Amino acid sequence: MLLISDTYVTNTTILPALGYPPNQQAVDEAEKFLVSSLPEIESFWLKGDGPFLLGGNQPSIADLSLVCELMQLEVLDEKDRHRLLGPYKKVQQWIEHTRNATSPHFDNVHNILMKVKEKLKNKPLMEANHGGVFDIGKKPLPLRSRI
Repeated sequence: MLLISDTYVTNTTILPALGYPPNQQAVDEAEKFLVSSLPEIESFWLKGDGPFLLGGNQPSIADLSLVCELMQLEVLDEKDRHRLLGPYKKVQQWIEHTRNATSPHFDNVHNILMKVKEKLKNKPLMEANHGGVFDIGKKPLPLRSRI
């Protein structure tokens, strides 16, 4: 699952916010993989008695790795995020259990995602006022500097 959320988020949210077209094939493949993986996570990896992967009572490196992958979906708009994660209540609970068990480090690590999410909430305003430039007040960087 590594980099699937990143591919999806980059192509559906980040690139358009920067004024670049998404790679629709990458979007379709990433979404297909996410849609097939989330039910498996919920029905197999989270089927034990404990709140963590394989029924563990404390988060493992596998929990931390996977939760970081799925947390990238936080930068999506609420409608898209809910469409992908909404049906998977166990996955949502597991994310919260992992957040709570690793607090305050979880929030510290994901702070940059929350900042990006906030900037993307204002994306239509930024695009209208700044031609799609992601950081208000900054001139667009050449393509190779943005990537």
